Amino acid sequence: MSKKVAIVTGSSSGIGAATAKLFARNGYNVVINFSRNPEPAQVVADECIALGAEVLLQQANVAVDDDCRALAQAVEAKWGRCDALVNNAGTTKFVAANNLEGLDAQDFHDIYSVNVIGAYQMIRALAPLMKRNPGAGIVNVSSTAAVSGIGSSVAYMASKGALNSMTFGLARALAPEIRINAVGPGMVETPWLQNGLGAERYEATRQLYMKSAPLHATIQPEDVADICFWLCDGARKTTGEFILIDSGRVKFPLL
Repeated sequence: MSKKVAIVTGSSSGIGAATAKLFARNGYNVVINFSRNPEPAQVVADECIALGAEVLLQQANVAVDDDCRALAQAVEAKWGRCDALVNNAGTTKFVAANNLEGLDAQDFHDIYSVNVIGAYQMIRALAPLMKRNPGAGIVNVSSTAAVSGIGSSVAYMASKGALNSMTFGLARALAPEIRINAVGPGMVETPWLQNGLGAERYEATRQLYMKSAPLHATIQPEDVADICFWLCDGARKTTGEFILIDSGRVKFPLL
């Protein structure tokens, strides 16, 4: 029997890289996806190979439907199966929520094209292949921004809320062959977030997060990877769920 196959979009760094490596460590062959720069993706691919996985390194901008379909075709040609899809690729624009002039229609289009439409196009492209392996799992990487009203921008918050709604609808539509769930990380410590906020604001935000979360901790990429893996490889009776990974900050804030 051939090894299981996992696809992780946006897997050059951060949550995506941690998730791809966890699948590789647990006996999966993996697809490492990048949209522009292949160099960090190659580093992750080499790490997965060292963990015993066969790897397909695939450029694809998930906002482009042809790229999504080409990725699905490449996976089918190489392995003939797909057991797990983690829609991790995402984008944002850092704009304070009260700065209404800081966002325009194009910003919403750009963010939705990756965070919502991209996830949909990946699911659509891979559903026929995944249905061959009943019990296959999809995880959409959402955010606490979808339910907290706190995030990098209003457009980002809205996109993650839309992603959650899409998750619920497709979980019903694609059952029983495919399970679809979403995860909502809180503040994840990644260079991407530090670059977006700037070093001083990032550190202030990190300290406030740790102070206000009941578990007094921010989130690491590996924390999110653990839940993504469980939802794909286990959790056989779980679909249509949105699971928070935030040290309890949204439901039980101390401030």
